Amino acid sequence: MASRKPIPGLVRNIEVVLILILMVKIAGYFSIVEDRGVNQVFKTISRLGITGAIVWVQHRLTTMGCVPPQRLAHNTGPFLYIAYLGLGLASFLWTSDLGVSALQWAMTTESFVFTWIFMRVVVMVNEHFPEHQVDMIKVFAWAIFPIMLTFLIGGWVAEDTFYRGMRGGEEKRMGGWIMNPNELGMLAAIGAAMAYMRITAARVKFWPILKMVIAILIMVFTSSRSTSIGFLLIMGILILKSNNKGLKIAMFSGVVLAVPLLLKYVIFKDSGGVEEVMSMTGRLPFWTALLNEGIVREPFLGYGFMRINYIDTFQGLNTYPGRMTHNTFMQVLMNLGFVGFFLALWQLVSTVSTFFQERTHAYANFFVALFIPIFINSITEFGIFGETNYGILFYQFLILLFCIRPATRLSLRQRLQRQQLELKYTIHPTPLVPCAS
Repeated sequence: MASRKPIPGLVRNIEVVLILILMVKIAGYFSIVEDRGVNQVFKTISRLGITGAIVWVQHRLTTMGCVPPQRLAHNTGPFLYIAYLGLGLASFLWTSDLGVSALQWAMTTESFVFTWIFMRVVVMVNEHFPEHQVDMIKVFAWAIFPIMLTFLIGGWVAEDTFYRGMRGGEEKRMGGWIMNPNELGMLAAIGAAMAYMRITAARVKFWPILKMVIAILIMVFTSSRSTSIGFLLIMGILILKSNNKGLKIAMFSGVVLAVPLLLKYVIFKDSGGVEEVMSMTGRLPFWTALLNEGIVREPFLGYGFMRINYIDTFQGLNTYPGRMTHNTFMQVLMNLGFVGFFLALWQLVSTVSTFFQERTHAYANFFVALFIPIFINSITEFGIFGETNYGILFYQFLILLFCIRPATRLSLRQRLQRQQLELKYTIHPTPLVPCAS
């Protein structure tokens, strides 16, 4: 019998490969220059290229002998999301701008395909090579860290590029023309939460602490109210679930000290004070106009995928003109009507329901750390059913997190394929860490 070969380098370094893939995928949602045309080319090439990369990784694992996942647990959420995309595709028949709708639909569908294959790769590696388990928390923490570090350094050396002037130059928020400050703040909150979970699990604390500190700094520099609220909620939940009493005391003390500062310098930072906060910085009148003057014209199927009016903007009788609704649920209501709204709502309910069914899962905290920021962002910005953004990408990960499972019944060919894999490579079984598989 031929001697077994060592595990291929792709598998040994699979976490590094997935970190790089996810990092570039997230970076593909940023603008690299002020020219819109150049940015569009960059985003298209980077996103499609990275999707091609994850397809290649899956293909390599399959040719090595890994059996692809063939079982879908908790399938209601994924099926409802596919139905939502199907309704978006059908809206091409009545959309007010086919070009915009088709582009937005294609980008949303492409990211869903990416996340589906990404999770399949994670399950394949964890099932066939237990010695090289993929930790999704670690992957997300490291994928976000270089982006946060880039903004921290960039804000120091090129302030005009990395900061955005607001209110006539009275306020500067990190993001510049590269990324909306609230979207950047959301990413920072997620990065900080992932780093916190790594602090509690990693033996060497330096890197996760550094990642958390930098992410919190970026979050503060974005001055995002929604981000601050989301981060406090995440930390409160994760601390309450922790069994480390010393950590609980330290973290709660930090939160108590931070709350007054957040209230003064972030929540009530503007001259409008409480009145501006209670009006959601002017969004409530706009939403009221959308309901009273907008959706009544196309109540059932809306204006077409990612369209909120017959023209590019909507303006109520007493509101500012807007190209988007700044609320993901209002957005889906306008572009797909009440049919799309209830479809998206039940899809969200199904995803959250799956989480509660799997609340003892090792990735339950991962779900919380990812879901809270993107859900809060959905109330005030693009959100999980809005125009293409990495919030949609992250939500698609949550849809599939507990769903894709290894096949339990293998065909004769698949059993032989797996046996050949075990005979070909030196695999040392270790206790499986509960994960996406």
